[in-house]
Amino acid sequence: MIMFLHRKELMFSRLSNVYHEYPSRFWTVVGVMFIDRVGGTMLFPFFSLYITQKFDVGMTQAGVILGFFSFFGMIGSMIGGALTDKLGRRSLIIFGLVFSALSTLSLGLVNQFWMLFPLAVLTGLLSDIAHPAHQAMIADILPEKQRAEGFGILRVIANISWIIGPTIGGLVANRSYLALFIIDAVISCFVAVLFYLFIQETKPETTAEKESQSFLQTFAGYGIVLKDKAYVAFIVAGMLMLLAYQQMYSTLSVFLRDNHGIDPQGYGFLMSTSAITVIIFQFWVTRRIKHRPPFLMMGLGSIFYMIGFGLFGFVAAYWLFALNIVIVTIGEMIIMPTSQALAANFAPEDMRGRYMAIFGLTWAIPSIFGPGAAGLILDNMNPNLLWYVAGMLCAVVALAYYTLHLRLGAQKRFASASTEPTSAD
Repeated sequence: MIMFLHRKELMFSRLSNVYHEYPSRFWTVVGVMFIDRVGGTMLFPFFSLYITQKFDVGMTQAGVILGFFSFFGMIGSMIGGALTDKLGRRSLIIFGLVFSALSTLSLGLVNQFWMLFPLAVLTGLLSDIAHPAHQAMIADILPEKQRAEGFGILRVIANISWIIGPTIGGLVANRSYLALFIIDAVISCFVAVLFYLFIQETKPETTAEKESQSFLQTFAGYGIVLKDKAYVAFIVAGMLMLLAYQQMYSTLSVFLRDNHGIDPQGYGFLMSTSAITVIIFQFWVTRRIKHRPPFLMMGLGSIFYMIGFGLFGFVAAYWLFALNIVIVTIGEMIIMPTSQALAANFAPEDMRGRYMAIFGLTWAIPSIFGPGAAGLILDNMNPNLLWYVAGMLCAVVALAYYTLHLRLGAQKRFASASTEPTSAD
């Protein structure tokens, strides 16, 4: 009993130390983002199921719709990256939340399949405009040596929402998809109010010359980003990796339903398995890997992806699907905070919004082509082929990150974090 109390006291002591290492405004942003994630995780994993069931279409047609969302979301994110550097982070985030609520309701109320196309254009352009602002805000708040760990903390908090969201979402989806859209819209509006009341602007001060730039001049700064060949190579590797990773949130639910008879609630529990793994181990993993070369850690995470996704093509038992999810999640715990910190460290301070917008392409471009290509395989070929291809892509990506390590690993901005503890302001 005494040993148990001692361990409990030690755990709370460590949590307290972690809390005090970071600025209070970081924790405010974390708390507000958690509320928003709960709404998103209730709806997002079931969107493919909603389209295929409500409109009686295959995964190929659903993939085309998802591709439309992603394509115009990519354009919106590019505009948002420039606006983030020009105008700041806070106002764009609030605008994105309010418009997200309106567009979510529209998607839930539409009754004609063709109407999803114009909605995808408008929703993608305006809802995704705030994505670079979220990541730039975290990079503003945290110093370079705390970023990987800070993004890791965000992942822990976000994945707590994955325990709540998909489990509730699966139960609600079995009764009414419209209720999912309504709940997500209400939560987005509530979060917008919280951002307005409690979170201040974090945009660093810029020179008079930068302030006087027009929006078009700021947007033209993307040319500077694209001339950063090392960053472009990093982005391309990320795109290939996320072609595989995104299948877990788009086509996996349809694959499990159509080929293994697993209903939305069963898929929701699988997603919760991933979330529980992150909550328990993410902070421990981040603290262990932050002292190691980041590009090598990206390669290691890609190997876990290769194993986890590839195995979906070989196994058929539910508990083995859960094991695959855990293997993928181990890779995710290594890759996600490391990649976000690397992207922020590539960026000059006054170009964070645009660098983070280009980083967003690693998600956006695979979202355009991935679901549709996966749908062609699921609808017309051996469905297991999808997972064989995903595993091979991840193997190629692991080699690419190792090459980046050889080329860039010696640079100071990509060095592993100092072993010295950091105190917050």
